[in-house]
Amino acid sequence: MKTNQTVLIAGASGLVGTAAANSFIKAGWHVIACSRRFPELIDAGPFQYLALDLQDDEACKAATAKLNDVTHVVYTAVFELPGLVQGWSDPVQIETNGRMIRNLLDPLTDHAQLSHVTILQGTKAYGITQGPIRIPARESQPRVDHPNFYWVQEDYIKEKSASSGFDFTIFRPQLIVGPNHGVVMNLPPVIGIYAALRRAEGLAFGFPGGLDGVWEAVDTRLVGDACLWAATQDQAGGQTYNLTNGEVFSWLDMWPAMADTLGVPMGDPEPTPLSVYIPEREALWRQVVAKYNLQKIPLAQLLGESHFYADLCFAYGAKRTPSPTFVSTVKIRQAGFNAAYDTQASFCFWLHDLQHRRIIPIYDRG
Repeated sequence: MKTNQTVLIAGASGLVGTAAANSFIKAGWHVIACSRRFPELIDAGPFQYLALDLQDDEACKAATAKLNDVTHVVYTAVFELPGLVQGWSDPVQIETNGRMIRNLLDPLTDHAQLSHVTILQGTKAYGITQGPIRIPARESQPRVDHPNFYWVQEDYIKEKSASSGFDFTIFRPQLIVGPNHGVVMNLPPVIGIYAALRRAEGLAFGFPGGLDGVWEAVDTRLVGDACLWAATQDQAGGQTYNLTNGEVFSWLDMWPAMADTLGVPMGDPEPTPLSVYIPEREALWRQVVAKYNLQKIPLAQLLGESHFYADLCFAYGAKRTPSPTFVSTVKIRQAGFNAAYDTQASFCFWLHDLQHRRIIPIYDRG
């Protein structure tokens, strides 16, 4: 079904941006995909690409002057510092992310009649970097005040929506699972590369983390569909929603299924810092790429900052079982969005996708 609505996806080459673009394209929207690098995984249909660095305010002014047809924005762009986790409270990271959204929306609202803007947060909003959080974390609970760019963007979007007359929705997804490599937080490429390196060394594929806990995740396709839902539902205006697949999981329980998907032998847990292990084996990875005719993408470009994220999610070095970070999704379900995914199937689906795109090997099972 075609529509006369136009959505600008900021950060379109990232996990959520790619998924959101595909969801809107499938629904018949005109999609403008905005990112510094071409979003190669947008594959649902034709779209317009806008190469733009959101840190360049003059470039943003020039670009937005030509975007008067834009009616909706899904803002998924994010700036992270090298090493990832240490930068989350850094004033530079916070200021840069606040400036980027202003660079886009301030001039855009001078030219376009926006109806709705979606922005993304996450469970850091509930203070997971500060200590244990309330279980389940609900959108209605008081703000946990700590250095975080979420609050800078949230305060801005509330003020800007009031002055410019558009609605907004804020999503707080859990650990997001999808196809993108070279991004700041996506585990399937890291898991697949780790498995391939272990096999190349003649070693089994054991869980590399610390003490296992119970987790939640969300498939990037669900997040993309939620962005489409929010853009078309009046009840989503001015609201914040948590997003998960709808179930919990354990890494140790899920590891055998991923080993089977990847075609590697399952091993016992072996705590390993992937942020160190993988980069140290760059030469070995080049051998794997050559042997299995994989895409010749530099290892650093495959990883992004996601190997640091893996150490965090796998609780490498943790002295105790990680505190649970469960969030309630009752609010969005009662509002009418009820999508759900099997988390194990999500991870295995995206590992298969990486294999078929020749990012990681497919092994002969004969």
